[in-house]
Parts: sequence; C-alpha cells; structure tokens
Amino acid sequence: MKKLLLAVGLITSAYAFNAMGQDMSDGANNFYTSDSLSLEKVRFDNQYNMEVVGNLFMPKDADRNTRYPAIIVGHPMGAVKEQSSNLYAQKLAEQGFVTLAIDQSFWGESEGQPRNVVAPDVYAEAFSAAVDYLGTRPFVDRERIGVLGICGSGSFVISAAKIDPRMKAIATVSMYDMGAANRDALNKSQTLEQRKQILAEAAEQRYAEFTGGETRYTGGTVHQLDEDTHPIQREFFDFYRTARGEFTPASSTPDLTTHPTLTSNVKFMNFYPFNDIETISPRPMLFISGDEAHSKEFSEAAYRQAGEPKELLWIKGAGHVDLYDRVDLIPFDKLAAFFRNNLSE
Repeated sequence: MKKLLLAVGLITSAYAFNAMGQDMSDGANNFYTSDSLSLEKVRFDNQYNMEVVGNLFMPKDADRNTRYPAIIVGHPMGAVKEQSSNLYAQKLAEQGFVTLAIDQSFWGESEGQPRNVVAPDVYAEAFSAAVDYLGTRPFVDRERIGVLGICGSGSFVISAAKIDPRMKAIATVSMYDMGAANRDALNKSQTLEQRKQILAEAAEQRYAEFTGGETRYTGGTVHQLDEDTHPIQREFFDFYRTARGEFTPASSTPDLTTHPTLTSNVKFMNFYPFNDIETISPRPMLFISGDEAHSKEFSEAAYRQAGEPKELLWIKGAGHVDLYDRVDLIPFDKLAAFFRNNLSE
C-alpha cells in the first residue's frame, strides 16, 4: 500500500491545478470552456430508434439563417463526449464551424442497453445519424459535413465514411484500429492461441449471464497504480483516473467507466475498418498521431492503405494520450485548415 500511495503521490504532486481543480500540467485542458460559443444539448435517433445525445457548438454571433460547414467529433473508445471530444469541438467551433460532439451508443447520455456494450456497426451508425441530424438543420450546409474521430472513434468514422458519402472530409487523431488492437494487440504481440482463449472465456461468460449471473467487464483503464503497472496503463490512468480528465456520466459508476462488457468486446475481432478504406477516395483523409504514440502503427496502416488525397501528420514529442487534451501539442490550426479547405463551398 505504501508503494501505491507513493506512486499516486508522485503523480499528484506533478500537477498544476487551476481554480476549478482541473489539471493543467503540460497544457492539459480537457474541460476547456469557450466564452465565444453557444452550447445546445441535442438528441436524435439512429436507424435503430436509439437516441444519440450530443453537444452542439457554434459561435454566439452566428447567423442561424446562414448555412455553415459542420464537423462531427467522436470521443475515445470507452470515454464520453466530455472527454477530449468537447475540447476538439469547441476549438473548431471557434474557427467558425458548427460542431457536434456525440456520445456513442451504449455510452454516456446516449441510449443503448446494456451499458458499455461493444457494437461496431452501431458505433458507425451514430456518425451517420449525426449527419442526418446536422444535414436537416437550417444553419448547416449538408454538402459540407466532415467527421473527426479521436482514438477508437478514428476507426469508427472510417467505418462510417466507407458507406456514407455525405461525410466529405475525414480526420483521425491518435487513432486506434479497435479490430486489430483486439485481434493482435499492439505490435502484433498477441498470439492466435491467446486470442482463442479470450474468445472461449467470453463465450463461457455468455452462459453465466444468460442464466442470471453478473455482467463482467474487461479492458479499460486501471483504477490503481502499483510498481508493476504497465507504462501504457499509466498513460491512460493519468487522464481517466485523475482530475485531468476523469468524468463519470450519470449512466455509469466510477468503477465501470472505460470498461466494455466482456461478452461484447470480442465483437471487435470481427471489425476490419481499414478493409476497402481506399473507396473513401477522392474524399480527403487526414491522420494525426504523436511520433511517440504507442498507437502510431494504426495511423500508419490506415495511411498506407487509403487512397488519395491523404496526409499523415506526426506531432513531434507527443504520445497517444497527449493529443486528447494537451492544447499546446494538438494541431487545431491544421485541423481547421483541413476542414476549411475541404468543406469549402
């Protein structure tokens, strides 16, 4: 216990907190709030009649009789819109876009039971449903709608864009291919035998839950650190389990945030978002990753397989989670220019 307290103490002492208790170390500003924007909570149904909830941002001085370009922003896998995607949505709305940060189905304020379910097809559908919503607003130009996916949502927006040509420009930041990550793990470190063991465990758990047993959860971010905690888990802990980015939606409890259900998580093994990614062309794609990110292999793979026009931007000195909220590292100007150039009239 002493070692654990020491580890947590070292992390806490490294923080610089603002008046609201928010961690601002190294430019982290996940809970940024813009005074120049209006915020509206919006609700709309996907094609499965499940309500999707999002935060709609636009400049306060925007003319609602004018049609603006719009950007849909998706949060990291297991997170909610209040974690990273609200920040991105506001920073881009300050550049004159209408932006919509959504909660994925089964997460946050969006509908879906049981909670924390993995359903890649439904995840992709949430982005198309957001296009449905934005494309029918009088202040949005339906021919100028782009999508931005952070972490796991990067693979979901690619999956959506492949079959929804209304998404005119596609960007990802710190992307995870959630299919490859679950089939093979990082750097293809998981063997086929280990994959089969995971599948067998999840299948057996279905019997337990079908007969009334408790739901089991998997993955996600650890809730405590010890001397053996993996560096990648420490990176996620620094965001999800501290004042820097911790957020528990009303539909969850702290011990379940970020954790998908065990029986549904194996559905990612049937998820191949980069298959046919070249069919998105000639719509432009922008992949952004830290050059020190543990997840950089996924952006590299997507860029390699994508058709033109495409760009892969490396952020020097940035890790994976750094691009969730470290505003001094996140290339907001680059993102704004990408969408402005490719969502032009």
